Amino acid sequence: MEYTNLGRTGLKVSRLCLGTMNYGPQTSEGDSFAIMDRSLELDINFFDTANIYGGRTGKGVTEQIIGRWLAKDEGRRQQIVLATKVYNPMGAGANDRRLSAYHIRRACEDSLRRLQTDHIDLYQMHHIDRGTPWEEIWQAMELLVKQGKVLYVGSSNFAGWHIAQAQGAAAARNFMGLVSEQSLYHLNARTIELEVIPACRAYGLGLIPWSPLAGGMLAGALSKADDGRRSGEGVQMTVEKYRSQLTDYEDLCQEMGEEPANVALAWLLHNPVVTAPIIGPRTMEQLEGSLRALEIELSDKVLARLDEIWPGPGGEAPEAYAW
Repeated sequence: MEYTNLGRTGLKVSRLCLGTMNYGPQTSEGDSFAIMDRSLELDINFFDTANIYGGRTGKGVTEQIIGRWLAKDEGRRQQIVLATKVYNPMGAGANDRRLSAYHIRRACEDSLRRLQTDHIDLYQMHHIDRGTPWEEIWQAMELLVKQGKVLYVGSSNFAGWHIAQAQGAAAARNFMGLVSEQSLYHLNARTIELEVIPACRAYGLGLIPWSPLAGGMLAGALSKADDGRRSGEGVQMTVEKYRSQLTDYEDLCQEMGEEPANVALAWLLHNPVVTAPIIGPRTMEQLEGSLRALEIELSDKVLARLDEIWPGPGGEAPEAYAW
């Protein structure tokens, strides 16, 4: 396993981040335990979750599953960098959501209880809250850091100017502020190349791409159309929409002798701003196979071909649309 610093921090995390969103609604507790066990054996030390995860099985269920797994062996907690999130509605009350100091405090305590731990390594704001001032947000986060309940703070789904705004407010308080941003980023979703990636680079944030395989579309959707999530109606509609590009993409991967999923991950890892794509394996085969992405070196020719198949916004702003 390869490791890198999480943004500008001294914290080392694995180049692949284990995503847990399916634990509960899609993956049984037993299978979830097995995947986390194998991840440790493969030296993956970066685990990501959120308080809202659980889907039809209930909000918070995913954190509870991770908590029970951690409780089975007290040494596990010291082996992983544990990330979770706050923002989404966790109850019917008016203050059971967003980023008020009131909700941040309660949400953190609830996550700590479900996860059966005394601290969260990376506490991420799941979305921008335009209705809460940064003074209030940072005051709440600073208190959690001082109490030892949170070590680092990250964002998710922020725009580039939100990152700049957040860091400006944090600097005024002599607080470290954000150390990471978790964004939608894959070969067919490259909007963040305009301003989010430049902002991350400028402020020293590590980028953690979510949905790196576009919900399975970039994992061989044409050749495995009847497998798992790829057989779903929504994925199939997306496949039809991008069939021509997918054909070219999978042909290129075949020429390279590599699995499409691993090429998609390798493309993300090629970007120096990217810390670790979030992988969400449903099987051991998928988990172990993803490590191949760390070994793939993409030539300039292949990178150029990928840009032809999956064109981005044209570079960074403003040059992408102006002189």
